[in-house]
Amino acid sequence: MAFELTEQIERHLVSDQIAWLTTVTPSGRPAPKPVWFVWDGSAITIYSVNNGAKLRHIEVNDNVSVHFNSTAGGGDVVVISGRAHRVPDAPPPSRFPGLLDKYAPAVAVMGREPSWFDENYGMALRVVPDRAWTIA
Repeated sequence: MAFELTEQIERHLVSDQIAWLTTVTPSGRPAPKPVWFVWDGSAITIYSVNNGAKLRHIEVNDNVSVHFNSTAGGGDVVVISGRAHRVPDAPPPSRFPGLLDKYAPAVAVMGREPSWFDENYGMALRVVPDRAWTIA
């Protein structure tokens, strides 16, 4: 089934603060990590910790999933599958459209400046969805 952007999926992509990016380790184990992200209408951009394990995982296997927290009772489930790749020429996180608009309060709560985010989360990943499944 091809990716179809439904209202439920778009709500999570636009409104959620945290998503779970699952990569696959070289030994074949799933490796889920909570991430900050921005949806641009066609792809999900995630900035990774410099030299983070997820970067190495994607170099070996670019298949990933992105999912969101469900309701306490197990409803409103959204799981997106796709392929991820590095975007070496992406701007730093503080200049990526929409990222600071979404996460500046969280960066401030952490007692950090946007420059800290730029220095430590310098590698952009782009996830292009190819399918999704949901439970309402």
